[in-house]
Amino acid sequence: MSDTPKHTNQLINETSPYLLQHAHNPVDWYPWGEEALERARREDKPILMSIGYAACHWCHVMEHESFENEEIAAIMNEHFINIKVDREERPDLDEIYMNAVQVLTGAGGWPMTMFLTPELKPFYGGTYFPPDNRYGRPGFPRVLVGVSEAYRERREAVAKQADQITENLNRMGQMEAHGHSLTTDLLDRAYQENRSRFDARYGGFGEAPKFPPSMGLLLLLRHWRRTDNLNALEMVETTLEKMARGGMYDQLGGGFHRYSVDDRWLVPHFEKMLYDNALLTVTYLEAYQATKKPFYRQIATETLDYILREMVDAEAGGFYSTQDADSEGVEGKFFVWMPDEVEALLGMENAKIFCEYYDVTEQGNFEHKNILHVQTPQDIFAKKLRMDEQAVEAILLEGKQKLLEARERRIKPGLDDKILTSWNGLMIRSMAMGYQITGDERYREAAEKSARFILTTLSQDNGRLLRTHREGKSHLNAYLEDYAYFVAGLINLYEATFDPQWLKEAQRLNQIMIEQFWDDVNGSFFFTSKDHESLIVRSKSAYDGATPSGASMAVHNLLRLDKLLNQPDLREKAEIALQVYYHQMESAPSGSAQLLCELDFLLSTPKEIAVVGQRNSDDTQAALASIHSHFVPNKVLALASGADETDFIPLLQGKTQIDDKATIYVCENYTCKMPTTDLTKLEELL
Repeated sequence: MSDTPKHTNQLINETSPYLLQHAHNPVDWYPWGEEALERARREDKPILMSIGYAACHWCHVMEHESFENEEIAAIMNEHFINIKVDREERPDLDEIYMNAVQVLTGAGGWPMTMFLTPELKPFYGGTYFPPDNRYGRPGFPRVLVGVSEAYRERREAVAKQADQITENLNRMGQMEAHGHSLTTDLLDRAYQENRSRFDARYGGFGEAPKFPPSMGLLLLLRHWRRTDNLNALEMVETTLEKMARGGMYDQLGGGFHRYSVDDRWLVPHFEKMLYDNALLTVTYLEAYQATKKPFYRQIATETLDYILREMVDAEAGGFYSTQDADSEGVEGKFFVWMPDEVEALLGMENAKIFCEYYDVTEQGNFEHKNILHVQTPQDIFAKKLRMDEQAVEAILLEGKQKLLEARERRIKPGLDDKILTSWNGLMIRSMAMGYQITGDERYREAAEKSARFILTTLSQDNGRLLRTHREGKSHLNAYLEDYAYFVAGLINLYEATFDPQWLKEAQRLNQIMIEQFWDDVNGSFFFTSKDHESLIVRSKSAYDGATPSGASMAVHNLLRLDKLLNQPDLREKAEIALQVYYHQMESAPSGSAQLLCELDFLLSTPKEIAVVGQRNSDDTQAALASIHSHFVPNKVLALASGADETDFIPLLQGKTQIDDKATIYVCENYTCKMPTTDLTKLEELL
């Protein structure tokens, strides 16, 4: 029996795991590129573009039901030029055509199925289509035939629809500053909107499905800091605790799944994304700084430890992208348990305690199996059992370890091991912050290793960045988010290590970002660079969705580099960008959370903290530990232990030690208060 696949298409030469998953479909798939686009023009055929990503459960479903079906593939091949796109490699295409799907249907998601004219204008689309009429959706063959007939027989109507949608997309991308006053009123409105949507019982905002609102929680923490409004802090804490005790958090291995299908955070969509875990780590660490509650630090460090264990290329240092929802073709199979499995590992008595704590029952809580989750905090649970809390904790810790070891012997979910510059930037920021707060050298080493990997393997000879790397190949010009996230990571890495090379690289790449992406006419940043291939729209989106927009993080960097390097022109650009997105922040605060965090920075009086002392001395380390223990989100931090730093960083110039002790200068608006060597005095200044 031959192992040679029956079908092989043009995706076989790609590096993306998502595209390679479809390389042996009977569909005549092409990757996005001139060969496919030229063929569509030459043969005057519409393009069927399917966009998804490797960890997407419904993408797997549609592949199995439709793209592996030879009859459906035959219709696709006869009537369309079929293009597969990995949204993680090509966020530019994903953003344009996801906007088009939302214009057409009012909703979006993946897999995205979009039909384009040979001129790349969208005229019909949707998300998942079943192989026959079900779920209130038309069957995919019916859609294919209908679209093909419309293109052939009603060309004028199709062209009109395509032009209207394209015009809408262009309107969405044409934004300019209007001279509105940037005031805290915008921040207060965002708080009110969050309060109106807050689920007081389970945390989070809105109804199911619930996504982790990382940036929204960061904004609420800043609102609490600015106004002393305890309700804002309560919303943050309720959400963080419910998420971390729910099934959306991997109770054994650490790390968060993508989102919860219910309102209780119990049943997740099981894929794990690098970006979610990077963003949530920052949120839990800031909550720890704000409240001093060890639980938040524990969740953050467990999540970082999961990344180091499962999501990093140990040799090269880059962080991987995603882990699949499915194993052995079943969503969540890797993560669920039955009581007899637990008893076999822990023995009857300990298993009884473990199962009660994590809600493992014969009936199950997910398709007759059990997702581990915590209904009662450990101290209350111990009292309920009339047991010593430390004894209960020991049983649960041993149980977690044994179940994790047993789980490691199961067939693991698939891993998308491509390394994206943008998402690595987010994780570098998280690892650097983890090191600042915990002092764990592993986090610093991981952040530095990833940064070196990006600066060598994902950099071009001209100093510009590339988007993606896998199996020895780096390619695709970087997008705005690649520069913005990575520069943010480098700034955090500098503030964690005080190695000037990271700040110099941040400054260099920030300048390239401005040259390539800044809109000289109307202000703010384009999604794609000046020399990017021509698409139907050059977007300027600042929507903060699952990840912060590139524009939001670009503003983040401009404001911080202005303070560190005394470059007022960067602050001016940040203000212009925020002006451009004024209407968005006003009308859609929940989709502007990162932008609003940057507005909070702009409108506050950020602390400019300079420390002068030997980097590794006890008194310098004590001063830094004190600074990092406080929740001061609107600050920049620099350290001088030699002349090199003071030459490069204006914040450090003219500052000296007092009595050979670590000396701290806390400044605001480029004016410093009296320096101090006294940590009690430092506490007051912060």
